[in-house]
Amino acid sequence: MTVTDSSSLPPSGRDSLTDDLRWRGLIQDSTGLDELRALLDGGGAAYYVGFDPTAPSLHVGHLMQVATARRLQLAGHRPLLLVGGATGQIGDPKESAERTLNPPEVVAGWVARIRDQLAPFVSYEGANAARLVNNLDWTGEMSVVEFLRDVGKHFPVNKMLAREVVRARLESGISFTEFSYQLLQANDFFELHRRHGCQLQFGGSDQWGNITAGVDYIRRRGAGPVQAFTTPLVTKSDGTKFGKTEGGAIWLDPEMTSPYAFYQFWVNVDDRDVGRYLRYFSFRSREELEALEKETAERPAARAAQRALAEELTTLVHGEREMAQVVAASQALFGRGSLDDLAPATLRAALSEAGLVHVDELPDVAGLLRDSGLVSSLKEARRVIAEGGAYVNNTRVVETDATVGADDLLHGRYLVLRRGKRSFAGVELRG
Repeated sequence: MTVTDSSSLPPSGRDSLTDDLRWRGLIQDSTGLDELRALLDGGGAAYYVGFDPTAPSLHVGHLMQVATARRLQLAGHRPLLLVGGATGQIGDPKESAERTLNPPEVVAGWVARIRDQLAPFVSYEGANAARLVNNLDWTGEMSVVEFLRDVGKHFPVNKMLAREVVRARLESGISFTEFSYQLLQANDFFELHRRHGCQLQFGGSDQWGNITAGVDYIRRRGAGPVQAFTTPLVTKSDGTKFGKTEGGAIWLDPEMTSPYAFYQFWVNVDDRDVGRYLRYFSFRSREELEALEKETAERPAARAAQRALAEELTTLVHGEREMAQVVAASQALFGRGSLDDLAPATLRAALSEAGLVHVDELPDVAGLLRDSGLVSSLKEARRVIAEGGAYVNNTRVVETDATVGADDLLHGRYLVLRRGKRSFAGVELRG
């Protein structure tokens, strides 16, 4: 089997799906570029990508696979989106320690949630309609003897031991449960090939060993041929982990990460990264992306590329209505729109991102400025007010001893404090 690194490939045209994927940097390894090109550029192939339910939501780290699945369907291919009700109960080996095994009923609940999250990204209608599948449907029926006889006999142990993540765990120890994950994923490819005519699997680069094991297993079973490729690991130029903030992971579930926080994550992407992320995640044309990259280089302060990426992905994940609320909040908080038009959930999410202080009663404005952290002392607060730099709900405060009352609260409980043009914080009245 030939492993192809896309970075070493010669330049090519822009018209085909394969060429577009390569220009975007989405093909890291493949079972053979010529074979992959014939399949991808031919149209109408069934392909699969898998998502294990190891948490109640997908996160932005999954967006590479979700967006690529959408991209292939738009080009005419048929998606099989696999949610691992079986593999999610076991877990792919990690380099450091055993994965925590979650109860089957918990995994089943996560399967349902993830299925719902995948639904907006693909179409379930038309000749290449997407289909959601669960590997528990065929794995759950299989006895231990059947698994060992029909699947296990096709896997040389020396090849399984050669997988890097397995080698790293040999001294510290790895359970047979995690060691067998590769067999289950390979069997998924075989079953989808047998049941649905699946000809292609793709996944993250960390899944290359599992994916090629599936390609080889299908061949050993006398089926195929099938193809595979991997997408690159998404990284950040500053060395920190992609998809993580001080508050934790950026989830696709709006109850775990608000649409406002999701939008802000993309708006704050580093200039060094935004060009790559646009190619990975955006569905804009090559010409549009190159224009945004050029604008970022010439006018980085405008953050045009970041805003374009944030708006596109927030709309894709959360819908146009939430996107409109997020943009309205971003403008209103800096005095360029009405705070009264914001939904309570959107306002609270935005203030939580900025810093939300909770109070049992409303002191004077100077005290609120101090308690919110916008100033360090009452003396500084009064000076800022006197100089005309303090705002409550976008209205300038002109008296150093000014107070606020219940009538000033947004939705009966919130205040928006601002110092100058860019620094703001929120107040929430308890009770």
